[in-house]
Amino acid sequence: MECTVSWTGAQASAGNAASGSPMGFMATTGSGHTLLMDGAPDAAKPENGGANLAPRPMETVLAGTGGCTAYDVVLILKRGRHDVRGCTVKLTSERAETDPKVFTKIHMHFTVTGRGIAASAVERAIAMSHDKYCSATIMLGKTADITTSFELIEA
Repeated sequence: MECTVSWTGAQASAGNAASGSPMGFMATTGSGHTLLMDGAPDAAKPENGGANLAPRPMETVLAGTGGCTAYDVVLILKRGRHDVRGCTVKLTSERAETDPKVFTKIHMHFTVTGRGIAASAVERAIAMSHDKYCSATIMLGKTADITTSFELIEA
């Protein structure tokens, strides 16, 4: 797996407002997709802040983790021949107050929609994702206390 991240803010830092944010970045993944990222605006030093034109890099880490675990949960349920029709996961997090501002707590609340799915199957799928399959969750679990909850909606 590879990814190239390029600073897109050089022209903005030089005073060219048309170029976007002075702290903008574009990631190009090995699969050929692009993702834009930007820093938070800094009122005290605008040249050091972003323009809020895209997600923050750490937001993309959190989003990627949610995508990784939701993918696992859906796949595990489908492989178990459950009639899963929807899955969302809302992640809330806390970060350390000092640098490096790693994630210290992450809570993931899953909402799974389907027909005739037992709560135990959803609970098992979430546990399997977090204990065995989701690389992102397992990696972030080295610094963060990760908790989960879920609700099951009959469709």
